[in-house]
Amino acid sequence: MNFDHEELMLMMLYNTGTRQGLVRELRLMQCYLMPDETALRELSEQVIEKLKRLTDAEFA
Repeated sequence: MNFDHEELMLMMLYNTGTRQGLVRELRLMQCYLMPDETALRELSEQVIEKLKRLTDAEFA
């Protein structure tokens, strides 16, 4: 799976060490976004969708 630079930076900020943990942290972060923070919401959704397509082995 190819992640772009922005996606990788977001993943580094919220990485817990596991794919599922990262998805959980990104979802939690989205709860705190303001309505006008659409770019960050869209970016985090892109990352979550890509992570869902990976296996845990591919993520590691």
